[in-house]
Amino acid sequence: MQSLLKQHHKLSNTEVHLSILSDYAAIGIPDFKEKLAEASLFPLKPTHLDILQVNMGKMCNQVCKHCHVDAGPDRKEIMTRETMEHCLRTLEKSDIQTVDLTGGAPEMNPDFRWFVERISELNRQIIVRCNLTIIVSNPKYHDLPEFYKEHKINIVSSLPHFTSNRTDAQRGEGVFDKSMRALKMLNEIGYGRDSDLKLDLVYNPTGAILPGDQVSLENEFKRRLWDRHNIAFNNLFTITNLPINRFLDYLLVSGNFESYMNELANAYNPVAAQGVMCRNTISVGWDGFLYDCDFNQMLDMKLEADKPHIADFDTKQLSKREIKVNNHCYGCTAGAGSSCGGATT
Repeated sequence: MQSLLKQHHKLSNTEVHLSILSDYAAIGIPDFKEKLAEASLFPLKPTHLDILQVNMGKMCNQVCKHCHVDAGPDRKEIMTRETMEHCLRTLEKSDIQTVDLTGGAPEMNPDFRWFVERISELNRQIIVRCNLTIIVSNPKYHDLPEFYKEHKINIVSSLPHFTSNRTDAQRGEGVFDKSMRALKMLNEIGYGRDSDLKLDLVYNPTGAILPGDQVSLENEFKRRLWDRHNIAFNNLFTITNLPINRFLDYLLVSGNFESYMNELANAYNPVAAQGVMCRNTISVGWDGFLYDCDFNQMLDMKLEADKPHIADFDTKQLSKREIKVNNHCYGCTAGAGSSCGGATT
């Protein structure tokens, strides 16, 4: 693997990662396209456009070890209001019913609340991928729970484990305690308890392994968090760590890349492949460019379109496109499958 890295020393980090993932012969796995073809799924096509996932910027108050976005406090990429207005016009002229706001920490975008209010006026379901610590990290964010409640936002938050040591190992020292404080604030105003205020958690494994059974993990998380912290939530989503950005760097440095890629490939599930999220989702980058999914976005794999930008959104054309795939897609099709909404089978 070191020889592969040396071959690409003149390329950008994104180009290096994409080149490594594309060289399936070097890591001894079948090309992902071949696996799709075996199930008559190649080329992969959309089913219906249900979700517009919007990356509001790479700025974040945390630096998580598994982050495929490579987000952090030093990132300056941020979505402008002009690009948000293009997103709003897209919603007005389409039947997309769900808007999934992500980042970085989407709340750190200075126009976050304005954008949420405008989407809310269009009567769309809003998901915010909140890292929880943003709520308690700075006084200007302390009223976020009430803002979420006002607009009936579905909160989806990462919590790698129900213990502090495993959570902090992945997301940084003190993150678990801050997350517990934030969850209690959300519970106090009805999140995770009232039927119309959904609070969902996301579980990512803390190493080069696949996540366990989603139902079993959800039951254990619910029992442990209630017994130890009196915290309630709705659903737990298991998401496989994809070999992109920081997690890919970890795999390469630790010598786990080839074994992990083989584990993903050996666990390939054609049923999970049928339900991958790129078939009903369009991902919008912070600069307005369009991607088949958030993971392709981080590899700069823009979707197939004459003008792949939110300003030129064409529902008819995008519904007929071929979805771009590469070997990182094994992560979404391994075992029970993986998506931003958890297991797909």
